[in-house]
Amino acid sequence: MLDKRTVPDPVTVPDERTGGGRRSPRNLHPLAWWTWALALATGASRTTNPLLLLLVLAVLGYVVTARRSEAPWARGFAYYLWLALTVVAIRVVFRCVFATGITPQDHLLFSLPHIPTPAWYAGIRIGGPVSLEATLSAAFDGLRLACLICCIGAANTLANPKRALRVLPGALYELGVAVTVSLSVAPQLVQSVQRVARARRLRAGQRKGVRALRGIVVPVLEDALERSLHLAAAMDSRGYGRSGTASRRSRRLTGALMLLGMCGLCAGVYGLLDGTAPAALGLPAFVAGAVLCVAGLLLGGRRVRRTTYRPDRWRAAEWAVAGCGVTAAVLLFATVGYDATDLNPSLYPLTWPALPLVPVLALLLAGAAGIVSPPPGRTPERATDARRTGTDRTTSEVST
Repeated sequence: MLDKRTVPDPVTVPDERTGGGRRSPRNLHPLAWWTWALALATGASRTTNPLLLLLVLAVLGYVVTARRSEAPWARGFAYYLWLALTVVAIRVVFRCVFATGITPQDHLLFSLPHIPTPAWYAGIRIGGPVSLEATLSAAFDGLRLACLICCIGAANTLANPKRALRVLPGALYELGVAVTVSLSVAPQLVQSVQRVARARRLRAGQRKGVRALRGIVVPVLEDALERSLHLAAAMDSRGYGRSGTASRRSRRLTGALMLLGMCGLCAGVYGLLDGTAPAALGLPAFVAGAVLCVAGLLLGGRRVRRTTYRPDRWRAAEWAVAGCGVTAAVLLFATVGYDATDLNPSLYPLTWPALPLVPVLALLLAGAAGIVSPPPGRTPERATDARRTGTDRTTSEVST
């Protein structure tokens, strides 16, 4: 008789990263992670408080660590962190070099050599005294941009952008392919860099730092070119770009509806944001533009026929993850229960930034996505290894 207790359970695994019990591992819907990340990025763009921005980075790090898969492209979040740090450094350096006016209340740090500029270059100074307030202002702005970059990096790490192409309407299929290819560039570059670095270690490469840059960049560029050629061949073999059975009149009508709808959406958003705009330019224009866009999508989707193999389902976990991010963004925009000035602290006078309770709770709620979401599913390679291991154990027991 076979002892089934030795065969690994393919259905449920213990969730050790969050300390939970046994949960069914599966890959979350990619749009759920993108909704969560974009909502968190929207909330981070609302504030320049360094304490809240550091909390955003901590939340991103926790969720990525808890819910990333074991695919090679899912281990590239560290590269986004380095890119974010570079953005902050560049922002501070530019603010120090292109110095602005110094007030008597500023705390001077140092002074750079001043370079005289011509009259037509007025308003911009190169060099001069650098104050602590100006440096902190540049650092806070750079930190906010760094949080936005890390949010996009978290979405690329947690969700495979190619899977999001399945749920797009038929009229947006070609545009979705272009967006998917552009979004997958960064994960593929990270995967190429990891593969080249691993090959260099196996070949006992001794060069490090800047000297090893050429040995890494050239193979990565070659791999990117090879991937693009393979992608072009695959898209051509699958009939990408065909016009289908739609007539010329139908295609023109679809384009006109989409163009008018986008114009209506732009005018409506402008009317909603500008209080001095006419009333008809706000919500009515936005609703009319949305209706035209939906009509264009429905009409254009008729000429694109495609099937989906094992479509991703939107379940309770997807609602919970997306709701955590959207709720956090709404709480940061509502400014209810706290002072709005706490989100953008003033540097005059120079004081320690406050830490309001409601935004902190909102960001912690966004971090709850790492708890309510299921553990990621196994990669095909690891699943095959697990099945092979279970088969080997069963075979050995039978022989025994």
